[in-house]
Amino acid sequence: MKLKIYKPKTLAVLTAFLMVCLLVPDRTLLAQDTTIATADISVKAKIKPVKNTFQSVWIIDNQTVMVPIKGTFEMDIQHRFGVWENGYEDFWGFFAPSNIRLGASYAPFNKFSFGIGVTKTTGAVIPYESPSSVSGPLWDASAKYSIITQTKGKYPVSVSYYGNFAVNTKPDPNNEIYRDTNSVGAKTTLLGISTDRFSFFNQLLIARKINDKLSVQVAPSFSHQNVVNGYFVKMNDSALKTEPDMEFNHFAIAFSARYKLTNVTSLLFNYDQPITKHTLNNPNPSLSFGVEFNTSSHSFQLFFTNFYYLNPQINNLYNKNAPFAYTDENDNKVEGGKFLIGFNITRLWNY
Repeated sequence: MKLKIYKPKTLAVLTAFLMVCLLVPDRTLLAQDTTIATADISVKAKIKPVKNTFQSVWIIDNQTVMVPIKGTFEMDIQHRFGVWENGYEDFWGFFAPSNIRLGASYAPFNKFSFGIGVTKTTGAVIPYESPSSVSGPLWDASAKYSIITQTKGKYPVSVSYYGNFAVNTKPDPNNEIYRDTNSVGAKTTLLGISTDRFSFFNQLLIARKINDKLSVQVAPSFSHQNVVNGYFVKMNDSALKTEPDMEFNHFAIAFSARYKLTNVTSLLFNYDQPITKHTLNNPNPSLSFGVEFNTSSHSFQLFFTNFYYLNPQINNLYNKNAPFAYTDENDNKVEGGKFLIGFNITRLWNY
């Protein structure tokens, strides 16, 4: 039996199931009023928005709907070891080439935060080749805004927007990766920087705290890359047409969940599914699961994942590590089981 990860029916069923979880009505307790005084008290009671849908702005490789309160400064350290497929040879990925990101963000007012980050290794479209890992540093700038917060009787879910812009600053004096001109000789630079280096990410985060233990989230996303390779298609005996081997725009959807074991310990789950079908170089989905430990100002997450690049658009566009074996749309067999170990450390200060 061939597993098709881009099969529309499978994705539709998974999305529908999570949407039911998100939109199921709140449980309400109905009781007969015994006195007028009791009724008055219930009318005056103010219903407050749900708190702590998640304990961190991160859930493994994805953002959550959470936005820190006004005046919060956050620092992130994210680390990914190599894939474990070589076993003892590189000690299950611990001694393989690793990736790291340092990030910082600040909430100047409630419901909004912005941040920057720098990543050691990223992915890029190599001219005339498949997308590959390249050195950075990759700098990113991000922003998040909480649109609505789950409130009983008013909003069944919390919704936030997250955006990310990234530019790779890797020196490339001979333009072996990043061009200064396009195929017709026109300049492709902005402020002296090749626009081939730019990538963009937009995501809508929709989450629901089901009860004190379980929270779920679905997050459709849109990634954009500024450059792709092409190939020639013969139109007739005297004309050729150039077609892109990948789409410039890429759609995906992420499913996430957190289950609290204790007040400070939780289980985490993520599944990231590509939606856009490319002619070549289709990215793999990512399956991740792990554990989270929290204090009032710290969060530590330890997990298994397939994503290596530590930037959302780069992960969604160029992920080569598949969680399971499957057959792609071109009937190519993809090898699975390419997991790696990672961790996130978050520290908060409030001023």
